[in-house]
Amino acid sequence: MQPDRWGLKGVEDLGGGTKAIFQLENGFYTNTGAFAKANTLFNRQAYVGLSSDRFGTLTLGHQTPFAFDVLGPFATAYLASSWFAFHPGNIDELADTGVVPYDNSAKYRSPTWYGFSFGAMMGLGNTTNFSTGRTMSFAASYVNGPFKAGASWSNEHNRTPSIVTTGITNFQGVAAANYMADKVENTGAGLSYQFGKLLVHGLYTHVKLESNGFSDTYQSYDAGANYQFTPANSVSGGAATTTLSGRRWTQFEIGDVYALSKMTQVYVNALYEHANSNASAAFFTAGVSSGRNQAIFLTGIHHSF
Repeated sequence: MQPDRWGLKGVEDLGGGTKAIFQLENGFYTNTGAFAKANTLFNRQAYVGLSSDRFGTLTLGHQTPFAFDVLGPFATAYLASSWFAFHPGNIDELADTGVVPYDNSAKYRSPTWYGFSFGAMMGLGNTTNFSTGRTMSFAASYVNGPFKAGASWSNEHNRTPSIVTTGITNFQGVAAANYMADKVENTGAGLSYQFGKLLVHGLYTHVKLESNGFSDTYQSYDAGANYQFTPANSVSGGAATTTLSGRRWTQFEIGDVYALSKMTQVYVNALYEHANSNASAAFFTAGVSSGRNQAIFLTGIHHSF
């Protein structure tokens, strides 16, 4: 339902509407106890900063880009609480994996004015070549009652998107397992609307990958709906289609989450993916199928503390 994690968060009131904040967050696997990213303790978020009611929030450290912060909450995977429903390879960075956050980054988020807010961040490569490893991300959001919308744009140098997890073995002239993009441009926009107990949502992402004189486009269309039958029971579903280098993956998800309490839920999910003749089915983190079709059925219990 969600990736396993633990961490520490802190807030100190400095007066005048200003607070000191920090977050240290680790992703791990319950079944083995292993770190989600080897040799990195706080592999999800690790930052310290200042937050002001008047001036906004500035944080420094290892942080997620706005594709995760702003676009992720419009994705079926997020709203249906189904980790496998993120798009193949997570090239559009909607999920927080070991290759998504920016190191050595400064991130600013504005206050909200009449429903509008914006954000900007930059990560540095920690080398004497300013462009090597440099990352930038920008976003804007709008909320008005039941309507929400957001958009983000990122420019990233020397990144290692997980091309190999889509089932592609060679990409832009190199083995996919060793692929590093010279430049990544990640753009997207999403929206949602709450009609009483029914929430509908849609999302579009577009990623341009450039390396070794090659250029390829990864893009996804994602839409779905949630219905809150009772305060404790929510049913959700959605579909997405993703393309990259002549390959297409189309996937569907439906699930039910029942809250036993504010901290504990039980859930059941069913997912199906179909790939075109150029590709193999490859649900995010589930492994590449031996054929063009893949199905996942899962149930479990989720507990937070």
